[in-house]
Amino acid sequence: MEGKTKKILVIEDDMNNLKILSMALKSAGYIVFGATNGEEGLELFRQEKPDLVILDIMMPVMDGWEVLKRIKTGLRSRHVPVIMLTAKNTDMDKIKGYDYGADFYVTKPYNIKKLLPIIRDMLSK
Repeated sequence: MEGKTKKILVIEDDMNNLKILSMALKSAGYIVFGATNGEEGLELFRQEKPDLVILDIMMPVMDGWEVLKRIKTGLRSRHVPVIMLTAKNTDMDKIKGYDYGADFYVTKPYNIKKLLPIIRDMLSK
């Protein structure tokens, strides 16, 4: 990684998934922030200004669809890449994700070793 250390926001309501993904990202050299619902995630997004967001869909308080729409319609935030990481795996879910502005869509279960190069590529643009 060149320059400053990149910041990643993970918005995931399952604490085990959040911890595992956060540890893997920290081990890869990223600064990681975590939120367990969409509302908390948007607040952290505003405060920390991450370079990339990894976003679940099915969450309490505010779901990932609404979070994605708010990020991608904001003038200052629409350029931030968002990776949807979710159990919702139908073609219609994937199409909806891309229609709402997702930059990449990954279904659970996923392989972190395959996800890390995607993240690295998105952060290098």
